[in-house]
Amino acid sequence: MSAEQRVQELGLVIPPVPKPGGVYKPTVQHGDLLYVSGHVPVLPDGSLVKGRVNSDADLDAGYQAARQVGLTMLATLRKDLGSLDRIVRVIKLLGLVNSGPEFYNHPKVINGCSELFAQVFGDDAGVGTRSAFGVAALPVGVMVEIEALFEIRA
Repeated sequence: MSAEQRVQELGLVIPPVPKPGGVYKPTVQHGDLLYVSGHVPVLPDGSLVKGRVNSDADLDAGYQAARQVGLTMLATLRKDLGSLDRIVRVIKLLGLVNSGPEFYNHPKVINGCSELFAQVFGDDAGVGTRSAFGVAALPVGVMVEIEALFEIRA
């Protein structure tokens, strides 16, 4: 089953494509690699998921925010590639979690995005390498930001 078919089968709601919040490109292709700038959790109505995990929100809210980042990234991928079916595999995710110093479950938060990509692209192609860590603040107070690297079909 293709990635586009999986999105339909899972009933995923892809949010609007976010506009860059600065001077950068959302994606840059180099050969068969697609670098994806940091994405934040955009909801279907265009609003953002804000807050700090373990003070404003619990682990599950962080997980859902990371999943929403994945959906937001799918919107950008679809726009820039024309189809999610051009994705060969996820190579790397870098996840940042807006959290306090006493929170240590950053990987569990970023699982929200990783598990979504495994569902969409498959258990092998949808899971790549990954780093996850906490930060004191993220742009406009969002809960999670994730950047990625994908292998694509030309």
